[in-house]
This record gives sequence, structure tokens and C-alpha cells, in this order.
Amino acid sequence: MPIETTASVVADVPADVELLAVPFDADLVPAVELDLHVPVAALLAHYDAKGEAGEVIEVPVAREGGVGRVLLYGVGDGSPRALRKAAAALTRKAKGKQALAVVPPQGDVTAFAEAALLAAYTFKIGAPGKLPVRALTFVGADEGSVRRGETVAQAVALARDLTNTPASVKNPAWLAERAAEHDVPVRVWDEEQLQAGGFGGIVAVGQGSANPPRLIQLSYTPAEPSDRHVVLVGKGITFDSGGLSLKPNENMKTQKTDMAGGAVVIAVISALARLGAPMRVTGLIASAENMPSGTAQRPSDVIKHYGGRTVEVLNTDAEGRLVLADALAYADAELDPDAVVDIATLTGAITVALGRGYGAVYATDDDLARRLVDAGQVSDDRLWRMPLIDDYAPALDSPIADLANVESGSTYGAGSITAALFLREFAGKRPWAHLDIAGVGRSTVDDGVLTKGATGFGVRVLLEWLTR
Repeated sequence: MPIETTASVVADVPADVELLAVPFDADLVPAVELDLHVPVAALLAHYDAKGEAGEVIEVPVAREGGVGRVLLYGVGDGSPRALRKAAAALTRKAKGKQALAVVPPQGDVTAFAEAALLAAYTFKIGAPGKLPVRALTFVGADEGSVRRGETVAQAVALARDLTNTPASVKNPAWLAERAAEHDVPVRVWDEEQLQAGGFGGIVAVGQGSANPPRLIQLSYTPAEPSDRHVVLVGKGITFDSGGLSLKPNENMKTQKTDMAGGAVVIAVISALARLGAPMRVTGLIASAENMPSGTAQRPSDVIKHYGGRTVEVLNTDAEGRLVLADALAYADAELDPDAVVDIATLTGAITVALGRGYGAVYATDDDLARRLVDAGQVSDDRLWRMPLIDDYAPALDSPIADLANVESGSTYGAGSITAALFLREFAGKRPWAHLDIAGVGRSTVDDGVLTKGATGFGVRVLLEWLTR
């Protein structure tokens, strides 16, 4: 289920509030005057409070006819990252309550509101257990800042919802239907149109499944005409068994989330109008279900991609790059963008390299890479630039096709880099960046703004880049 917590803004603390959160600083001074029948600084000192982000001290207070509570919370150094941690801690502390009134701290209210709402996200089929707080009221906050944080949080929640949905429900046609629910023009290629159009990678990956593939195009146009045009490309593998190169059972259990990149693209496009994005943005989601069957592609098959480039398939579990290659080639040949960014849960290798705290960015353009990394720092979808090492390009040589989809042997290794080099072959000469989010697209814990399962990583960084 999506974020159902509502956000409102009021000028003053409501008189009947039962649960109130007030920030305090490292000097143990609260942001507003409180009558707690004991000196607040002494109370905080009693609890050894230090004012660190995520620190919450709960104090019971008398209310007419009962007992209310005040949550005194620390904000650390007041940085956006600290404020996100503080906000998430508050929302989690208020779980099971109907309402929480929050006096926001000084600083980035957008980041604070966004994190408070993201920490209220839950996705559980059946009884959800203890529900998140149902209403957040921000006292004395800037309305515009809260609304931007709410819009971003809702977009992240949409990406999480799409990604968390079981593969028994979602398939490429289902994903196309969900993409069409937003107020932007949509074009969808079905399996026959993909075959006729020369999208050989998408067709080959999807041919083993009873659920045929789709290519989905979403188009956002700003209210004011713009000459600048960006294309976002998302991997939309609604379930990845590995195909005939079958994954082990443990690795397969999370593969309903292999369309996280496509979900991010849909979510970003859905939010652009509300955030006033100033440029045209086209989203392409290359969607297929990668299954083993009598009609599945085989290791050693050669496929022809959009535009005519041929690829020898050495591993059918390296399927994400095959569907992305078609979409990238189409974007380059037909859409004439100023820049192209693709996003995908592409390689396990990047999880080894960067863990679960950073996504990878590969780029052919230094300015594009810098802007994405900077946007990641601001949004807290943090990116680390990785190298496109041309010396590794021979890993993709094939004796019978233009390229192989993976290295034959282990001369070069560096699986995430060689995957990026493969995609570069289809992106043309225009500025291009590839975000490998395999390590950060899923969370194994409930912590801070994250809920176990899909993270929606990529929504915040792309919205920051496209709208600021």
C-alpha cells in the first residue's frame, strides 16, 4: 500500500494536540517554550541527551481528560541528511498513533517532510499490523517546502509500490497499464509491434514467457516551451528467473524487483508537472519477463537489436542490458535528446563494489556526471562515479556478432563496468549516463526512510536533477 499518511501545515500548535514533537539543539534548548513542570534542559540532561539526529526523548504531559506526550528530538548538525534521520525517527516513534504535530527544525523543511512521509511507507498484503501515523501536521512550516517534500515522497512510494508488487500480479502488460494511469501521453508497443519494429533484444528476452514484452513511452512537456529534452530509460524486467541460464533459488526470490529502474522512470514522469520541471522529458521502459521454456532464447543465440547491431547471447541472465540496448538505440535514432540517462538493477558486481549505500553512475560526459552526483548529494540518493575503462572493451568481443552480452572467460572481470561499456555501444555520441542501482534498489531492513523491500532509489536524484 502507498503512503496514506496525510500532511498539513498550520501556523500554531493545535490546542488539543495529543502528540507533539519539538526539536532541541546541542545546548539542550527546545525550539519553542514548553511547560513540562520540570526544566526542559534538566530533563534532557537526565536522559543524557546530546541533540544527535535520530535521538527522541518521550515525555508524558497532562491533557484535559488524559495524558498527552511531547517528543523532544535532536537534529544533529542540522544538515539535510541529519534532518532526514530526525524526521524518520519521529515518524517511526509515532507508529500506531492517529496524529503527530511537529514543530520542524531550522533548515531544509523539504528534506524533513519528505523523510517523515517516506518513513510512513508500508507494503504488506493482508493485515498490515501496527499502522504508521495517519496524519502529520507541520507547525509554522513553509507550505511550498512541505508540498515539494510530499510530492517527492509520493513519487518514491509509487516506485516502491510498483516494484514490491508480486510477479503473480504484474507482468509487462500490467506495467504498461499502470504507466498509463498518469496524466501524460503514453505509447505502448506490443509483441507484434516490437517484432515488426526491430526491437530484437526486448523480443528475445520476452520470448520464453507466456506474458509477452512491452516497450512503454511516456512524454512530459512543460507548460512553458523548452528546447531542452532528456530521455530516461528504465529496465522493466517484471520477473527475472535468469532464463535458461537459471538463477539459484535464493537469488531468484527478490527478482520481482528487477523492474525497479522502470518503476523509477514511471514515478519520475508522474511527478514532473507538480514540481514544475522546465524541460521536456521522455521516459522509455523496456519491459519483459525473463523465463525458461521451450521458446526461450538460448545461450549462443545471436539477436539483432534496434538499428541493426548484432549480439551473441552468452548468458541469458544478462538480459537487462539486452532490453535497455533496444531502448537506448531507439532514443538515439528517433528522439534526438540532449542527454540520455538509463537506470537499472543491472549487475550483482556493483553491490560488491559499492555495497548498499551508493548507486553507481557511469557517464560519457563529465558535466552530466557531476550534475547527477551533486543531485544525489542533495537528495540523499547518493551516487558514486565509476570509470568506463576502454581497456576492458575487448571483453565484449564476439567471433560471430558485433558484440557479446557478457565476457567469455575471466580475463577482465569488472562485471558492472563491462555491462556499462555494452550499453554505451547503443547510446550514440550524445551525453549519456548509466545508473546501476542493483545494490541500492532493495533494502533488507526497516531503517530510517527505508522499508524492507523496494527503496525507490533513483526517484529523488532524478527529480532533483530535472527540476532544480
